[in-house]
Amino acid sequence: MNVVKRIKGSLTRFLKEEDGVGVVEVVLILVVLIGLIVIFKSKLTVLLNSIFSTITQRTGSL
Repeated sequence: MNVVKRIKGSLTRFLKEEDGVGVVEVVLILVVLIGLIVIFKSKLTVLLNSIFSTITQRTGSL
């Protein structure tokens, strides 16, 4: 229980801090990243499938 209170207090202090990155900036960065993922979803899928198939083939030869 004490750990939960410390984490909650740390999180509250972090969110109330005026220095550094604000909540708005973090949200905007997340929106841009999600937008890029949506735009390039098909290319990312092809790339990841290629990478995983290469890994599977090379581990089969060991």
